[in-house]
Amino acid sequence: MGCSFSGLNALYDNVNGGGDVWINENRFRIVRQLGEGGFAYVYLVKEVLTDSSSASGGGIAKKFKDPSHVSDDGTYAMKKVIIQNNEQLELVREEIRVSSLFSHPNLLPLLDHAIISVKGTQEGSRKHEAYLLFPVHLDGTLLDNAKAMKAKKEFFSTSDCSSNISAALCRTPAYAHKFALVQRLYSCRNGHLSTVQQAFCTPELWDCPSHADIDERTDIWSLGCTLFAIMYGESPFEYALGESGGSLQLAIINAQIKWPAGPNPPYPDALHQFVTWMLQPQATVRPRIDDIIIHVDKLISKFSH
Repeated sequence: MGCSFSGLNALYDNVNGGGDVWINENRFRIVRQLGEGGFAYVYLVKEVLTDSSSASGGGIAKKFKDPSHVSDDGTYAMKKVIIQNNEQLELVREEIRVSSLFSHPNLLPLLDHAIISVKGTQEGSRKHEAYLLFPVHLDGTLLDNAKAMKAKKEFFSTSDCSSNISAALCRTPAYAHKFALVQRLYSCRNGHLSTVQQAFCTPELWDCPSHADIDERTDIWSLGCTLFAIMYGESPFEYALGESGGSLQLAIINAQIKWPAGPNPPYPDALHQFVTWMLQPQATVRPRIDDIIIHVDKLISKFSH
């Protein structure tokens, strides 16, 4: 069964092959993989209830203070993190600690978690795995929707673009942005990002000195990439991946934006300028979050009909 942390224990059987996972006293069946990046995998899981727990209204739902977190059909998202060393272990512990503090409509709540010790690949070695349980939304991400619209040559309106940014990101608590920076800094430095994630990574995180000052303006860059992706269905620097000899890193460091064909009539210059304002290669020149919120509100007011 392995070691447990903070009284937590998880049992798992063939997680990658659709087996069952126990997170503390609750059992979940792997339905399918939803995504992956670096050393983390996200699975769609369905709770397996015994007759006794079903009759008593038990199961994972009894742990939730907010009834809206209870899944009607017992499905959830489970993040599995493969932990290779103590530095990664401490980072996951910190992720769990900070995530447990969050209570905000724009943030996925951490419903349950466990860290276990498992056998390593070498004789006598040990490593750890973490299991984090979240609500699941199967209607796709904002980027999924933007890509689907791009394939059909459909586009969000200017007002919708601004509203999506305002609702999804700008109202998120500042401490959430700060913790996200720690995660991305570690991931960028250690090569734990997928190609899509790298396309949203800021210039300063590609080659970050040990004692650099990193603040929320790093998040502002990612926010600019997100707005661009909402508008055009891809990040502003993915074009470099399709060019002969193209370099995603160089395109990002030099902030080489190429504006693709968009709606007809095209997006207003004010929206393009807003994206460019956020995608300044020098972090000190970028706006801060309060500036972004004010500007987004102005855009919504100007272009709402």
